[in-house]
Amino acid sequence: MLQSLHIHNFTLIDHLEMDLRPGFSVITGETGAGKSILLGALSLVLGKRAEAALLRDSSKKCIIEAVFDVIKYPSLKVFFLENDLDYTDHCILRRELLPSGKSRAFVNDSPVTLEVLSKVSSFLIDIHSQHQTLDIFNAQYQLGVIDGLAGHFDLLEDYKKNFFEYQQTIDELANLQDQHAQALKQLDYNAFLLEEIETTSCKEGVLEDLESQQLQLENASDIIDYLSKSVHLLTVENSGIVDQLQSLNQYIQKLGGYGNNYSDLVNRLKAIQIEVLDFSEELQSNASESPQEDPQLLEEVNSKLQKIYDLFRKHQVDGVADLMKIRSDLKIKVDQVVSGEEEMERQNKRVLGLKNSLLNKSLKIRLNRQKAIPDFITKLTEKLHLLEMPKAVFKVSLEEREDFSPSGLDQVSFMFSANSGQDFGPLKKVASGGELSRIMMSIKALLSVHVSLPTIIFDEIDTGVSGEVATKIAGIMKEMGRDIQLISITHLPQVAAKGDNHLMVFKKDDGSKTETQLTLLDKEQRVVAIAEMLGGKALSDSAIAHAKQLLA
Repeated sequence: MLQSLHIHNFTLIDHLEMDLRPGFSVITGETGAGKSILLGALSLVLGKRAEAALLRDSSKKCIIEAVFDVIKYPSLKVFFLENDLDYTDHCILRRELLPSGKSRAFVNDSPVTLEVLSKVSSFLIDIHSQHQTLDIFNAQYQLGVIDGLAGHFDLLEDYKKNFFEYQQTIDELANLQDQHAQALKQLDYNAFLLEEIETTSCKEGVLEDLESQQLQLENASDIIDYLSKSVHLLTVENSGIVDQLQSLNQYIQKLGGYGNNYSDLVNRLKAIQIEVLDFSEELQSNASESPQEDPQLLEEVNSKLQKIYDLFRKHQVDGVADLMKIRSDLKIKVDQVVSGEEEMERQNKRVLGLKNSLLNKSLKIRLNRQKAIPDFITKLTEKLHLLEMPKAVFKVSLEEREDFSPSGLDQVSFMFSANSGQDFGPLKKVASGGELSRIMMSIKALLSVHVSLPTIIFDEIDTGVSGEVATKIAGIMKEMGRDIQLISITHLPQVAAKGDNHLMVFKKDDGSKTETQLTLLDKEQRVVAIAEMLGGKALSDSAIAHAKQLLA
């Protein structure tokens, strides 16, 4: 519910505060008094684009603020949470127009984009004029009307969650299929590269081992020669190093008997003998196992090394570790072809499961819609007959869609015939502007009983009607005001008299400036205002009496 509207420095308004009440409120005023200015300010705070020319004083900023009681809009709380906005039971929308031409928007003092401001306001208020009946042509709006009367909001919400999960799962399946197609295209090449790396038996240390083996095979004759000569120097009888150390040991042992200063030499020599004997045994072992000249084996080692070097160049890497990483990546890509098929099969089963769930829910939704349509047609026709459209006949066509939508498997169209013998046709083609206004008003009157509609503002929707039709329009508005907050900007005294609250817009001119102002009328002031609407400024007794009769 709109509780208040504050306007500062906007066109003809210097400062204006408007407090609104529940129920049915009317706003009246002479032509040019500023009713459209009031509505323009409200449109801005609801998200309409602005111009700097709207500033009354171009050196100051314009501020428009609307305060709403939102306790009856639980879906708005969800929207606030999703958009990281502070939620309270009162929602304050503010719009600031700066002298520079820029504008700023706020929701509960948090800066927001115009898009967010518009979405928030769509939960809160609906402005409707005789020239703004485009909603009723929209198939989605028409379907929403039937859903509102069917009252299956929980089922619809459950269906929508199912639908968006279904859509997401289909997208994921499509991505898997694309990835699989790409993997298939690269499969042969990747498998070839993988096999090429794997045949080299690449593992940590293999390069060093092969290069060492290559070095030994290339120098086998020298290695054999050096080992042989070394063994000879160590082990030749009498003159070899081992025998020489044995002889030396005999002399040092004798020296040890001549004092402690020679004992250390004995121990040191003993350690040398042990090390030389161990070295000699290892050298002889190496000599017995030394590589022999083997051209064939050398060729094999060279071939293995060359393959590794070629892979380094091919994959532009410097070491075996990098090559092993490439092998791991290639294996993943090759394995993806098999695992991708398995994942696609699992995902396809999920899609089918969600599709079956959607189908079951959409059939329940259709059944509810089919049940709601006859009652809707009957009640709408009754209201249209009340509004002096006695021959109006309405038809609702509910047809099956080719595929699921966020609203189900149905599409709806409203068909209308205003006169006897006239063929049914789409509203857009066969209904006049006045007829459309009355149809839209009747639909919203029906919805207000079943759905928590936002505040509705009718902007001179009753233009062009009079007499009995005006009285019945006023009665419908009065009835709607029992369920929702309804504000009607009107020129009709019949409508003005039905309002629970009556606000009047007027211009004040002090000779130096003209300013639009607004006031809440008391009982006596309402009599005068309605009498003027009936007979003009020159008040007559009959106009006063008629005004009192209307108010009574």
